[in-house]
Amino acid sequence: MSVAPPADRLVAFEGRALGSALRLHVRLGAPGDEVAPGTAWDAVRAEFDAVDRALSRFRDDSELTALNRAAGSGRTLAVSWRLREAVAIMARAARMTEGRFDPTVLTDLERLGEHGAEVGHPGGGDGPVTPSPTGSLERPRMVAAPPLPLDTGGIGKGLALRWAADRALATLPADAGLLLEAGGDIVAAGRPPEDAWRVAIEDPVMAGTPDAGPVAVVLVEGGAVATSSVRVRHWLTPDGRAVHHLLDPRTREPARTGLLAVTVAGPDPAWAEVWTKALFLAGRGTIGAEARRRDLAAWWVTDEGRLGMSPAARGRSLWVAEARLG
Repeated sequence: MSVAPPADRLVAFEGRALGSALRLHVRLGAPGDEVAPGTAWDAVRAEFDAVDRALSRFRDDSELTALNRAAGSGRTLAVSWRLREAVAIMARAARMTEGRFDPTVLTDLERLGEHGAEVGHPGGGDGPVTPSPTGSLERPRMVAAPPLPLDTGGIGKGLALRWAADRALATLPADAGLLLEAGGDIVAAGRPPEDAWRVAIEDPVMAGTPDAGPVAVVLVEGGAVATSSVRVRHWLTPDGRAVHHLLDPRTREPARTGLLAVTVAGPDPAWAEVWTKALFLAGRGTIGAEARRRDLAAWWVTDEGRLGMSPAARGRSLWVAEARLG
């Protein structure tokens, strides 16, 4: 959710991409600047389409699916820059989070019942991987097939937000700005409204009820806000167990950490996604200390419905549900 002062001239667009809602708010420049904000929306949709072709594990024809079919083969494959950058950031995220971010949980998600495109047996892929170019002059990059199939997960959405915001902002005047949201994660770029963008953090306890409201409202002038939550992506396994998508790499099962949701604000949407996962897996007992140690602006809701936040998060909060703190 975003709210801006009425003095700012705003134009909004809505659609769907990567299986979730996609919204763009454009803050127009000074009166007299002739710009069609629809061009920014076209740029956003084009980038999300390109990311879907490159990084989706649910498309049979995506680059990621082709790469996963070659997993364990030892081959080196030609891919587009998007997939190469995604593979590189996933490897770096795994190192920086000491393995709490683990993109190799795809086979476990499949085992638990969240199915994507058929990957088959590791090492069984053959033939070239076809890039999904943004233009005919795009140069393919080389990537080694991973030992295990990969799930880009939230990083894929974070990268789509990063790249789409950059492309959209390039179509706007220098004094314009935007806020782009995909599935509850946002990125803001360019010049913000006079009193900043205001982003509401969903209450995972009350969401979907008549009494639903946010647990906090955050002021955002630029950068990203991302959330990992057990509320949306949850299902029953074939044997009837209730599970969610946030897996613990140590057990290869849904994490039970005493938390329902973690939100992180930072300069980049992909890295905000990484730290939401890492902090979720840190658990209720240590999330506060780790967020402070890393100087992360983080908000979290425990399985008892209590709201916590780091010192950096409190400094960015316009409003919090004080009765829920603890």
